[in-house]
Amino acid sequence: MTDFPRMLTLRQCSKETGLSYEYLRQLCLQNKIVYVKAGSKYLINAEKLADYFNGKEDNQCLKM
Repeated sequence: MTDFPRMLTLRQCSKETGLSYEYLRQLCLQNKIVYVKAGSKYLINAEKLADYFNGKEDNQCLKM
């Protein structure tokens, strides 16, 4: 069985990481972190966000 990635909204991600909502939004807009845009919401892949801050970049983004 395939494990699904843990996806967080900008607000959830901000609350869990202590990073500001606007900073996370800017990372999405600059395609620096992996996210999915569903309608007007940005869903951030929590594992890939950790990878980004650990120096592993993988900026595959999907807009739906």
